[in-house]
Amino acid sequence: MTYVTFPSGRSFDFTAIGRLCIDLNANEINRPMEQTMTFTKYVGGSPANITIGMSRLGHKTAFIGKIADDAMGRFITGYLEKNSIDTRNVVTDNTGAVTGLAFTEIKSPTDCSILMYRDNAADLKLTPVEVSEELIAASQVLLISGTALAASPSREAVFLALDYARKHGTTVVFDIDYRPYTWISAEETATYYNLAAEKCDIIVGTREEFDMMERFEQNPERSDQFTASKWFNYAAGIVIIKHGKEGSIAYTRDGAEHKAKSYPAKVVKTFGAGDSYAAGFLHGILSGWTIERSMEFGSAAACIVISSHSCSDAMPSVEQVEDYIERCNRGEITAG
Repeated sequence: MTYVTFPSGRSFDFTAIGRLCIDLNANEINRPMEQTMTFTKYVGGSPANITIGMSRLGHKTAFIGKIADDAMGRFITGYLEKNSIDTRNVVTDNTGAVTGLAFTEIKSPTDCSILMYRDNAADLKLTPVEVSEELIAASQVLLISGTALAASPSREAVFLALDYARKHGTTVVFDIDYRPYTWISAEETATYYNLAAEKCDIIVGTREEFDMMERFEQNPERSDQFTASKWFNYAAGIVIIKHGKEGSIAYTRDGAEHKAKSYPAKVVKTFGAGDSYAAGFLHGILSGWTIERSMEFGSAAACIVISSHSCSDAMPSVEQVEDYIERCNRGEITAG
């Protein structure tokens, strides 16, 4: 059964809008941030990582965003272009805004944290007039990320992008991507997230992120079924609720629950899993696979990334994911 349809004859398979930043990942792992002396620089930001992931998986991709007029901004653009991502709608800020930085602490494979510097971040300066209707009309999929809704004018730019997508029949994916430090209040967050989610065909988030969206609703049991069913009254055909180690559940408009097996990983750090999972899942859905097979592919892609020091650099190719799945099936990879 088809739960979400994708338009045909488009120049781009996938376009994302939102955050472009720099990840500075700790080189000295298994120690707290205050004892970490060196970091390695990568391109970061959930929508950027997902776009890089989609490009590595063989899709024609583009990005809509804003970068600072500095060396970090140029590094981001160069990296996207090196990964075959169309950057014609990545514009440069001229107000003195800066590139957002994310310092990551890796105390242990399961104890990781992120120290964010997001004051006057360039990506939140994207204005509605800087969003290309032509690019969205030429894309099969538009991915929006929740962080871009946290402030104006980026918020209005995203809502205009959503309107363009609905106007041209572009399928919309919402990666909730809740980062509390970018929001003024939980009430503000829930309001704008709900308004955006109403216009989206696929919604992906953790149980905790959906809890935040339900601030004005009654779901004391934190029922996944209750959460998903609401969105089927709007545009959504698929709602994925992630439960960390316990795996993910995909709900579809016909009331069905879809679960897939997960794979073991030798975990280095926890961040990046959601971005690689999203890219792997969307690759499967765009390829016409079943939801279960798409979820399994996303799970394997996530395992590869959390087994690596980086997020963007570690986004795998189709061949790498297929090889990982085969090695797991042969028992060559175990959790650790």
